[in-house]
Amino acid sequence: MQVNLAGAEEGPDRQMGLFGACTSNMLNMIGVGPFLSIPLVLIAVHGSKVLLAWVLGAVISLCDGLVWAELGSAMPFSGGPYFYLRYAFGEKTYGKAASFLVLWSSVLTAPLLIASGAVGFAQYLRYLWPTLHDGGLSLVAMAVCLINVILLYRRITTISAISIGLWLLVVGTIIWIIVSGATHVPFALKEQFSGGYPVMDGAFWKGVGAATLIAVYDYAGYYNVCLIGGELKRPERTIPYSIIGSIFLVAILYIAMNLAIIGVLPVQQSMHSSAIVADYMQAVYNVRYARIADVLILVAAFASVFAILLGFSRIPFAAAKQGEFFSIFAKEHPTKNFPHMSLLILGVLSACACLLSLSTLISLVIVIQTMVQFLAQCVAVVLLRRSHAGKNNLTFRMPLYPLPVVIAFIGWLLILASSGVRNILLALAITLAGIAAFLYKSRQEQSWPFETL
Repeated sequence: MQVNLAGAEEGPDRQMGLFGACTSNMLNMIGVGPFLSIPLVLIAVHGSKVLLAWVLGAVISLCDGLVWAELGSAMPFSGGPYFYLRYAFGEKTYGKAASFLVLWSSVLTAPLLIASGAVGFAQYLRYLWPTLHDGGLSLVAMAVCLINVILLYRRITTISAISIGLWLLVVGTIIWIIVSGATHVPFALKEQFSGGYPVMDGAFWKGVGAATLIAVYDYAGYYNVCLIGGELKRPERTIPYSIIGSIFLVAILYIAMNLAIIGVLPVQQSMHSSAIVADYMQAVYNVRYARIADVLILVAAFASVFAILLGFSRIPFAAAKQGEFFSIFAKEHPTKNFPHMSLLILGVLSACACLLSLSTLISLVIVIQTMVQFLAQCVAVVLLRRSHAGKNNLTFRMPLYPLPVVIAFIGWLLILASSGVRNILLALAITLAGIAAFLYKSRQEQSWPFETL
């Protein structure tokens, strides 16, 4: 695998350091997801052994994070997965098709993923504004997307400072939640280990599996730093350290927050709460503090949209710079040196996607990304290792290889299998449409696989 560094390194300057990269990852990971999904995890495990799901989710995420870390440190370019698959499967042959499918899927899934954070923001806003109707929720979500476009319409150094400020608010909110119920954590932890684990009970493991899938979704976002690899200082160090560090930190925060909440609220109330953190704060303090917590969660959701839009706007930009995607995405701001047209297009599409429901957005994002990209990256890292066999020129090598790759691959297959036939068929149709578009483009350009015709 010979990686062509020329062209890939052209573009925005490398100005974001390790701390800024780690905070950007954590903003993407936390968002509003855990605040909405805690009841869903409890329902899946029938209110017991919830800790196991969060630990298993962290293990799967860490294994997949190591895949991203090795690929990202070897190819530290903005647009990450576009380059990973292109060079892994052959720059002039199958890799060209694989990288085109990444672009195809990212233009479709990025707005869905961004919109999911915005819709989650609008749903939590309803706790403070109960009379807000469904149409109003959509308008609020669309406004969140467009405001984030305005915030991101500036240099990466300024964005790094904004990321750190938002990160402090997000982590501060979770720490407040944990501290508020800290005296109840030992009791909740003891309950998680009492009675043992029914290891021979198939229904128990089915519930744990369903809960783990939700947990994995909440951990997703640890790869955000790979999407802006071309803008990082010392990416060979920044990428793996920020991925591994953010997964460990978020896992600790998630587990502690869950124990604090289930240690205070009755299980039945937790399972059926639509605003579990607000209910928790009301039980610990009063309604006033519950509203304050709700506002802070809104900040977390807003920050998630910010981080995701930042990362995904770089994928079509990187490809367009090499002439592999529509040229409009390659345009940079004339004075501030960032991909402003890619940012504007994805921002507007995200606002339009806010008309879909949150469950629809999440399902489509997971299935499409898994089918087109995540499984392929597990294969790509194996090909990367084989191409560098006997050499010592990889800047980062995952420990215990290939075990993390196997765990990640199986984990994504389980997620795909649990998503439902309708979503799988829809993702398959999108993938086939992408293949058809690639073949049409290649035929027009007389490039592979039509260069000899």
